[in-house]
Amino acid sequence: MSLLELPGRDAIGIRANNPGPFTLSGTNTWIYGREPAWLIDPGPALADHLDALSEEIDVRGGLGAVLLTHDHADHAEAVPELVRRFSPVPLAAARGRVSTLLADGDELGPFTVIATPGHSPDHLTYLAGGVAFTGDAILGIGSVFLAGQLAAYLAALKRLRALGPVLLAPGHGPVVRDPRAKLDEYLAHRAQREAALVAALAAGLRTRAELLEAAWPGVPGELREAAALTLAAHLEKLGAEGRLPAPLPSA
Repeated sequence: MSLLELPGRDAIGIRANNPGPFTLSGTNTWIYGREPAWLIDPGPALADHLDALSEEIDVRGGLGAVLLTHDHADHAEAVPELVRRFSPVPLAAARGRVSTLLADGDELGPFTVIATPGHSPDHLTYLAGGVAFTGDAILGIGSVFLAGQLAAYLAALKRLRALGPVLLAPGHGPVVRDPRAKLDEYLAHRAQREAALVAALAAGLRTRAELLEAAWPGVPGELREAAALTLAAHLEKLGAEGRLPAPLPSA
C-alpha cells in the first residue's frame, strides 16, 4: 500500500496492495476534500486497505459519498464494507444498486460527471478542482483494454482534452501531470492500432488470431483476451463506419 499526492489539491490517493497484469501496481482509491470527504473507487476488499481508507476519512471529518468510476471488482469490491462502516452514506454510480444514479453532465458534491464508456459501458470520469479522476478510462502507465463503444470512448478523450484538466488521477499507475500529452498519446495509440488493423484487413487477414498478430504483435499471453476485446471494439467501429471488407473477420 502506498500514498499518491495531488499537488495543490486537498486530496490523496491510497493504492491497494493488489498488483497484477490488469491492475499494474494496484488499484488507486482517491479521497477528495474534507468535512465531508468524497471517496472515488473503494478498490478491493483488503483489510489493510479498508482500514487505511477509514482512517483517512475520519481525519477528514467524515464521508459525503462513495463514487464509482465503474463496477469492476478491483474498483468496487470494497463497497459493501465501506458503506457499512460509514452508514448511512450515499453510493453513486452509472448502474447497479446505488442510491444515486449518475449520467453524463450530472453534478454531485464538487464533481462534474463525464461519461467515458469503452473500458466498460458504465464508465464515468469525475472532474473537480482541475483534476480528472479517470478510473480505467486513462491509466498512469500504458493503455487500457476496451470492451466496445470505441467511437464514444475517443469522443470522450477529446472532450476531456478540451476541458483542460491540470492533473489526471487514474485508477492505476501514477498521477498524470501533463494531461494533454497523455490524452494525445492515447488518441494516437488508438489511431495507430486502427491503421495497423485496416492494413491487415486490406492484406486479406480475417481471423481473430491473424488480426491480433498483425495489429497487437507480441501481446503477453495473460493480456491476449483483453487485446481480443479491444480488437472487437475496433472492428465494431470500422463496421459502423462501413469500412469492413468482405468477408467479415471470423473467430
